[in-house]
Amino acid sequence: MSAQAGLAHAASDPAGDAIAEQAATWIVRLSADDAAEREQARSGFDAWQRADPRHAQEAARLQDFIDLVQGARENAGRNPRPARAALDAANAAPRRRGTARRLGTALALACLLAVPAWLTLQVYPWSYLSADLRTVAGQWQTHTLADGSRITLNSDSAVNLRFNAQRRVLELVQGEVLVDVAPDAARPFVVQTAHASMQALGTRFVVRRDADATLLTMLESRVAVRSAAQRSAHSADASIVRAGQRVRIAPQGLDAVQAVDARTVAQAWSSHQLVVDNQPLTEVLDELGRHRRGAIVYERARLEGIRVAAVLPLDDTDRALQLLVDSLPIRVRSLTAYLLWVDAAPASEK
Repeated sequence: MSAQAGLAHAASDPAGDAIAEQAATWIVRLSADDAAEREQARSGFDAWQRADPRHAQEAARLQDFIDLVQGARENAGRNPRPARAALDAANAAPRRRGTARRLGTALALACLLAVPAWLTLQVYPWSYLSADLRTVAGQWQTHTLADGSRITLNSDSAVNLRFNAQRRVLELVQGEVLVDVAPDAARPFVVQTAHASMQALGTRFVVRRDADATLLTMLESRVAVRSAAQRSAHSADASIVRAGQRVRIAPQGLDAVQAVDARTVAQAWSSHQLVVDNQPLTEVLDELGRHRRGAIVYERARLEGIRVAAVLPLDDTDRALQLLVDSLPIRVRSLTAYLLWVDAAPASEK
């Protein structure tokens, strides 16, 4: 069975699909134009949940969708009409499409159509759109720079280049980059993020920018690191990170240095693989989501405690997810080609 077929198989549950479709209808009714109608919908929704334990379970399972759609409507001036139209169009589709597919279409369109243009800049901020070099989800690119250095941008990444006669600065706007620095004694090579500055000392390394910190992984030679606080204070102090070491850098300073297998990291990069060893499943899903053109939504509370040790292909996230399904007590439901739902598998499926 192919990975895509396996994902589709996991979604085939007629009774569950019918309940999920009812929940999707309630999602739209709960944000009607009229306040009285919304209040009536709330009472009806509460009664619907009490009528059957499966209803309450489905409502809890879809809470992320409810939050997403309601948040989008609030930012669109509390106007649910696009979402209503999407749901109506999905429900009017021929029955042969199946309830799961119509549900997925309704939810996806409700989320997309209710979101105004400003949200595009939330997903793709101007700093990304205006970057000198960038990749989209699932894309990897290698560039040879004017000085002879080579950089490889991971999925959904962006950089700015600021080279002059005094120094070479690469600003990592978002995502992850592998850097192979060409020697130039007259011009230091520096990678900057909001959290740190990393000056190469003739080296090869990986830099990843997350929301709250930067992760530096050394493959060869050394890098001199200064935190954002040190940079702001114009401090000359720096921490040296060497080959085979990894460190998380927050704005106020560095965490403890960890040892890594530089060869394994380099091989994973060249093969576009994700190597995880006893890592939380939620973190793995977040990383796979960064490489996928679409959304992976999951119930964090129900997946807590599940850890992963695996080598997963980042070029084929469907296959990566199927490998997780094959080895863990989870299921993946494909609501649309661009929307996947991951949750704990029922006892009958384990």
